[in-house]
Formats: sequence, C-alpha cells, structure tokens
Amino acid sequence: MSQPNVPPEPNASASNGASETAVLKDLEAMRAQLESTQRERDQFLDLLQRTRADFENYQKRSQRDQQEERRYCAKPLALDLLPAIDNLERATAAAKQVGETGPLVQGVAMVLTQLIDSLKRHGITPIEALHQPFDPNKHQAVMQQPSAEHPANTVLQVLQQGFMIHDRVLRPASVIVAAPAT
Repeated sequence: MSQPNVPPEPNASASNGASETAVLKDLEAMRAQLESTQRERDQFLDLLQRTRADFENYQKRSQRDQQEERRYCAKPLALDLLPAIDNLERATAAAKQVGETGPLVQGVAMVLTQLIDSLKRHGITPIEALHQPFDPNKHQAVMQQPSAEHPANTVLQVLQQGFMIHDRVLRPASVIVAAPAT
C-alpha cells in the first residue's frame, strides 16, 4: 500500500525560527518599555519625595514665622508708647528737681509705673545701662565725657531709656560714655 500523498510541511523550522525571533523582539521591546516605565516611576517618586520634603519645610518655616510674628506683635504699639513714657519720666524728674512731692507727681509716677509694668507683661523691658560697659548693640553713644572715677567705655549717664522686646532691641538707650581722663 502506498502512502497517501501528504504534502510536506513547508519549512516548519523556518517558521518556528521566525516566530521565535518575533517573540524575542517583542520580549526585548517589552523589557525596554518596562525599564523606561521603571525609570519614569523612580523619577516621579523622587519628585514626590522632594516635593513632600519642600512642603514640610515650608510648613515648619511658616509655623516659625507665625510664632515670631505673635512674639513681636506688640512692637508697633510699644514704639508708639515710648515717647509718652519718656515724657512721664521727664515730668517726674523735673518735679523731683524742684522738690515737688504732691499728689499730681505721685499720680504721674504711678501712671509711669503702670505703663512700664504693662509693657513688661508683653516682654518689653527697659535696658539697664547706667554704669554698665558700653554695648553698641544696646546703647547709642551721644557723646563722650572724660571721667577719672569710671573706666573708659562705661555709661556715665542715660539721656533716653532704651527698651528690649524679648531678645531684640526695640530702641537703644541714648547714653554718655566715659572717656579716658587726660
């Protein structure tokens, strides 16, 4: 018996090789796309982390700024009140020079004390300058005066009281500073 006429498979090995090559090309393309997608993901992750860190820094900076603003919010009001305090100090000093001790002088002194106490409650304190070493950060030297009693660069007289607000100078004290005696 003879075998039926079966046509041979046309290049089965050639078609398998071509399909394997196509699969390999597809696989390589998919790997390249995967690597590209992973790089892009890593870039977006890095961007997200940097943006998150920037935002957290912004929040911290904003919080610090708000705290500082609250801490020094009394500054404009204090600067407006300082000339009135200066005038009350001058009035009590003038009354003491002429020997006046009546109720009006006592009332002015009480108002001055109340104002200074109110400022202290808000962190505004007078700068102690008399007989202290001259500090250009807290004092403004108006003039120098020779002195044999005090060392050079010592505050001899306070012409205008200085004030601090917490750790900052609100207004420097105007002072006369000792110069070496000649």
